[in-house]
Amino acid sequence: MIVMPVIFLKNGTEVNSRSFPFSFEIRKKMLESVFGDSIEASSNYTFHAPFLKYFPPLLSPYSWKLRSQILQGVKNDYFTYTGDKIEGIMLKMYRLNPKVGTRKEVSASSVKSKMYDAARGKDTDWKNYVPQQVIKIIEDNWEIVKKFATMEDRTTRIAGMKFPKDGLKTR
Repeated sequence: MIVMPVIFLKNGTEVNSRSFPFSFEIRKKMLESVFGDSIEASSNYTFHAPFLKYFPPLLSPYSWKLRSQILQGVKNDYFTYTGDKIEGIMLKMYRLNPKVGTRKEVSASSVKSKMYDAARGKDTDWKNYVPQQVIKIIEDNWEIVKKFATMEDRTTRIAGMKFPKDGLKTR
């Protein structure tokens, strides 16, 4: 199984934000700690600044280039997954076979919010919702959580997906 965490690059450097605090390498490490070698974490789902060049969807040649990039190395039948209905519609328009999941009561966003509260000194139960192996990786990178805990979320939602404002319009 190939897992493709989204990556945003500006001038060759990954852009992280309160919504996407951990780098691709840290997220890859988290995934592999849980799933081992039963998955391959691929960097094919990478947007390059300026991110607005991928819009308007379907009309922008960059959006089709991204689709081809995503499918590199994908053999046989495949599906993509999203928890966002609008993003699912976009994936369907690109023939990326989306499966739109049902949001759980405890989502990655709610766990991230609990982590940010913990980084600001509140007593939270975020560890109850994260596999033990991932807790260790997060704790090893707690400075990242602390950094984004007090920052404004510098993302904007376009076509069901969050994009960092840094890199949206400029290279």
